Amino acid sequence: MVRGRPAKSPDARASRKPLRIHGTIARDLGIHIVSGRYKPGEVLNGEIAASDRLHVSRTAYREALRMLAAKGLVESRPKTGTRVSAREKWHLLDPDVLSWIFEFEPDDDLVTSLFELRKIVEPEAARLAAERRTDAHIAIMAEALEGMEKYTLAVEEGRIADQNFHAALLDASGNPFLVTLTSGVGAAVAWTTIYKQRNTPLRRDPLPDHRRVFEAVAAGDPAGAHKAMSDLVDMALFDTTEIRRTAR
Repeated sequence: MVRGRPAKSPDARASRKPLRIHGTIARDLGIHIVSGRYKPGEVLNGEIAASDRLHVSRTAYREALRMLAAKGLVESRPKTGTRVSAREKWHLLDPDVLSWIFEFEPDDDLVTSLFELRKIVEPEAARLAAERRTDAHIAIMAEALEGMEKYTLAVEEGRIADQNFHAALLDASGNPFLVTLTSGVGAAVAWTTIYKQRNTPLRRDPLPDHRRVFEAVAAGDPAGAHKAMSDLVDMALFDTTEIRRTAR
């Protein structure tokens, strides 16, 4: 990743790159797996039967299974066929897997766990960013805030700006291991936002929370940045919880 440059967001990739046939098959199978329709240990149809049923080539079906195997959702063994993997083997921060999880109604424990991860990672990244950020990081974060204000999180452009903000923050931490979490954290931010607005607009404007993080990072205030980001994640979880509660 180029220092000071935001990562491409899941929204951006989705809008620019239509799925090929094997990608469509992998998506459909992936949704069935993460939603629980296909259970861990269950054997998937053989490639001949599956390709006939789906009206696709055996090559496309095999490529789809390879994609799912790379994400930890299935494993293939000689003689026993392709089985759905146990959830602890799934690459849950893979942007595709996260998008499939939020395609429908994810379970409460998984949503809470996702925010717990963000609470562990992002406040500490913000603290480090306040100590190590460059002028380029500050410029990207400021531009992202402008995009969020201009477009709002109700549209793709605003969500991309939000993801760019979080990507720049992780990059500003200067920690290469934290930077490798950019795509996963970005996907988590994107899909929880999309999920929250699926049935109703956000009742609370999250922009002030982001501004407080930005101001602390720009001011070189590590403790302030840590607290501001911790508060941001807490409020994002509160928004998600409230929407799930009222939807029921």
